[in-house]
Amino acid sequence: MKNQQALTVALAFITVVFIWSTTPLTIKWSAEGVGFISAITGRMLIGAVLATALTFIRFNKLALSAKAIYVYFAAALAIFGAMMPVYWGAQYLSSGLISVVFGLTPIFTAFFATSLLQENSLTITKMAGALSGVAGLLVIFSEQLNLGENALMGLSAVLLSVILHSMSAVWIKRIDARLPALMVTTGGLLFSLPLFLLVYILFAEPLPVQLPMRSIWSIVYLGVMGSIVGFVSYYYLLSHLQASTVALITLMTPVVALLLGYTLNNEDLTGTIWLGTSLVLLGLMLHQWGGILSKYLCREK
Repeated sequence: MKNQQALTVALAFITVVFIWSTTPLTIKWSAEGVGFISAITGRMLIGAVLATALTFIRFNKLALSAKAIYVYFAAALAIFGAMMPVYWGAQYLSSGLISVVFGLTPIFTAFFATSLLQENSLTITKMAGALSGVAGLLVIFSEQLNLGENALMGLSAVLLSVILHSMSAVWIKRIDARLPALMVTTGGLLFSLPLFLLVYILFAEPLPVQLPMRSIWSIVYLGVMGSIVGFVSYYYLLSHLQASTVALITLMTPVVALLLGYTLNNEDLTGTIWLGTSLVLLGLMLHQWGGILSKYLCREK
């Protein structure tokens, strides 16, 4: 039973890494020709409909206890509060830079986890690992940082998203409602959907007569894979791992995206990129196993 659960956790982790690796680029594609508000509203509408249908097929109902509603509200903080700034900021930033900023998630998550969950997330080695990972991401994308006049605002928006995303993860972990991941996803989407629709009604640009096919497929991909498969896998991981450990995914996704681009799109891997990748891997090792290394060194002394 434990082996089966470990395998499920590993598969969920790989799934989230893959989906989050492709998300920044498909976010940019989804907004081409339709605007970022229409793109994110379409994505969340697809996600909410599918998630609700799957929940009623699987569980026959959506839990509506006070604790469950509390969890849905916390999930909505990440779905609306964190996703809307990312879509807005994606107008002015490259998908790689978005991934770099999201690499800061482990630091914020560790801070909130230490404050609210009493997790041992801010040890010296863990902080050194997180900082090394962020440094690696910055090195990887240093050649691509071509900031425009709105880049600072875009960076601020994505940084706000990182903070809200980290808060939501720790908040859900603290509530500990023990709800199925699909139910958490459905509740979060349903709670946030009215906000998306309100923003769409008030601020969305008129849709073009002919919708770009790449935008349509990107919205569908994000609605199904990003909003359903990705969120369900993510909340499943939150229920089985420390919040600060789950946040390490954001250190891996830019590297995976880089390798996917090299394999599938013939993109170059320069020496600078390999240096950044090494720093990221070093950061992951320090964050995960730095404590064991410190104890071993202290014992040797």
